[in-house]
Amino acid sequence: MTSRIDKTIARQREKIAAGAYYEAHQQLRVIAARYIKQSNYDAAAEILAGGATALLRAGSQQGASASGGDLAIMLVVDVYNKAEWEIQGGDNDTEGRARKSELTLHQRLIELLREFPSEEPTRKRYIQEMIGWSGRHGPLERGDPELHHAVGSVYAEDNEPYDAERHLILGTSESAETLAKLEYEWYTHDEPHTAALYASRAVFPYLLTGNIRSANKALLIFTSRLSTANPALGVQDVSSSNSDIRLFPALPLLNFLNLLMLTIQRVSADMFKQLTAHYAAQIREVGIWDDFLAQIGEQYFKIKVPRQGNPLLDMMGSMLFGGGQGQGQGQVGGRATKKVEAPPSNMELD
Repeated sequence: MTSRIDKTIARQREKIAAGAYYEAHQQLRVIAARYIKQSNYDAAAEILAGGATALLRAGSQQGASASGGDLAIMLVVDVYNKAEWEIQGGDNDTEGRARKSELTLHQRLIELLREFPSEEPTRKRYIQEMIGWSGRHGPLERGDPELHHAVGSVYAEDNEPYDAERHLILGTSESAETLAKLEYEWYTHDEPHTAALYASRAVFPYLLTGNIRSANKALLIFTSRLSTANPALGVQDVSSSNSDIRLFPALPLLNFLNLLMLTIQRVSADMFKQLTAHYAAQIREVGIWDDFLAQIGEQYFKIKVPRQGNPLLDMMGSMLFGGGQGQGQGQVGGRATKKVEAPPSNMELD
């Protein structure tokens, strides 16, 4: 069977190389649909993945990449979902659900993701379907961390910070470094005194999802880059028997973030109240931190604050979806830039 599939893919690749994109696209759909009808999902997956890769690599000419995106979406919707392939490996269960190797499942989807041209409109739908599948057939309803990390990394490479943030926050332990570097690069296009605003875009969402380790890691990487690039800041490293902390005399809100992390690790409600009171004036000037800190106070220190609606979703939406609403208006790295601002309060994942 594998030899037959390889020959089928090879024939369609020849057509694609000759510019017959539409013909190859339609034939690949028909062949894959036949295998799906037979419940031969492995064969269908190979056909669709191979065809999608070839068409995506052909670029946008005559709709080649759009056809490739269509096949990639079909792979997730009609194969991964219908086969009920699950994230965890193992044998088939009593309901007959095919459990595939986690590495194979992730690898195929991630490799296809990286084949998409950044401007290809079907990529967004592919990402939605990919994350949706992993949420339905994996242990985490919000989607698989490996896939979130891959998506966030692609958006970061494309200088799309809003879209990158929303996925990296739900990613792996490696995501914190990627996010911190993205936020720092974004910050370099803004005023020097806004450093804490950009650092907080990593710190607060990680804290609100209970990921203290990644919040710490992201803040450390951000401040390390800041101090290395700006030796004139006069950074002070303060050490004690219990902790080490880096202070920036000229950036009080960055000091606040460092002290906040220390306070959370010590689980001291009194220290949290003293800290927020001490920096109250600077926090008021920011204008968008109050709700985040109220939620952090309740989540980590049991400090109840009356509020309406769903503050966690509202605040995560505000933090992650900046003024660009995830539409890429906040590009960085030599392209159009947009300063941090208070964004809408809806939370949706690609």
